[in-house]
Amino acid sequence: MSQMSMEKPWQRWLIRFGVFVAMVILTVPGLWVVLTAFRPNIEVLARPAVWIPQQWTLDNFARLFGQSDAQQGLPVAQYFINSLVISLTSTVIAVVIGMAGGYAFARYRFRGKATLFLAFMLSRTVPGVALSLPLFIIWARLGIIDTSFGLIVVYLAVNIPFTIWLTDGFFRQIPVDLSEAAQIDGCTAWQAFWKIEFPLARSGLASAAIFAFLTSWNEYALASQLTRTTASKTMPVGLMDFTAQFTVDWTGMSAMAVLIIIPALVLTFIVQKHLIAGLTFGGVK
Repeated sequence: MSQMSMEKPWQRWLIRFGVFVAMVILTVPGLWVVLTAFRPNIEVLARPAVWIPQQWTLDNFARLFGQSDAQQGLPVAQYFINSLVISLTSTVIAVVIGMAGGYAFARYRFRGKATLFLAFMLSRTVPGVALSLPLFIIWARLGIIDTSFGLIVVYLAVNIPFTIWLTDGFFRQIPVDLSEAAQIDGCTAWQAFWKIEFPLARSGLASAAIFAFLTSWNEYALASQLTRTTASKTMPVGLMDFTAQFTVDWTGMSAMAVLIIIPALVLTFIVQKHLIAGLTFGGVK
């Protein structure tokens, strides 16, 4: 008798209740930010706290783009373009390099393979904020402070090791026999990769792409140190425009946070089917 069938009904409901409570705890902060984006500032400062906005408003978003007299508009469009260019560029390059590296580690044997792979993984253990000062000094001497190129290089260094590790695991799950059978049937190694192995690894590449994009899109610590002007600031760094010496514009900051969340949600929904797709479903009889 399986362990699942031995569980009593009250045990299953207890597990479900625990999962529900954990999900509520995780989602409440995000829900509060979204609700704050649609409420007037007076409700944010109210005591006791007002959970559901009594007055729904879009003024907070209007102020971001200078469509309100209450506050001068911010260069949100430029911040968005900077974030999009930096995130997409670093993601595409990281996935391409990571796919090649993961395939090499999964399929080939070469001297120092284990050591090199371990070095890639150890690089992920270093906190990004610990690298901010040395990166700032090096980037300043290279003249790439306050440039999109400088941030792209940093995010590539952050994303490529994890992408290699993730794609390596997916390529290892694809039977080598599939590629060998395709080559016996007349395909070159390159054709076998693109027609057989690449389609089966798309779910892994989608996961790697999501991770790389979200890392670049949401990263603040390094971006705040390596950017100075509107020409290179990203959306998370732009959140600091709502802080002053003694006050914080919580409603404006929440509205901009919602704008940051939307592209990440859209990307997740687009690639969602690839995340749950079987790797070798239908490939082996």
